[in-house]
Amino acid sequence: MSSRRSRSRQSGSSRITDEQISDLVSKLQDLLPEARLRSNDRMPSSRVLQETCDYIRNLHREVDDLSERLSELLATSDMSSAQAAIIRSLLM
Repeated sequence: MSSRRSRSRQSGSSRITDEQISDLVSKLQDLLPEARLRSNDRMPSSRVLQETCDYIRNLHREVDDLSERLSELLATSDMSSAQAAIIRSLLM
């Protein structure tokens, strides 16, 4: 028996069921923008997880790009240094 199964049996009621995993993957798929554009067909769990990772990576890139653009705008704006300092502190 695998150690994972041994641990899950020892933990008793804290074991997550296959049905709960399926439900969570389904909810995760519903959150993916590209998955919503497709028909109501369900993707394999592995694909949902891969697309979720890709989506999160993309969001990180977008945040980085937007932060850089905002920093550039702040550097070229004529705001008082106090206002710029407040905005910069909110970004960090």
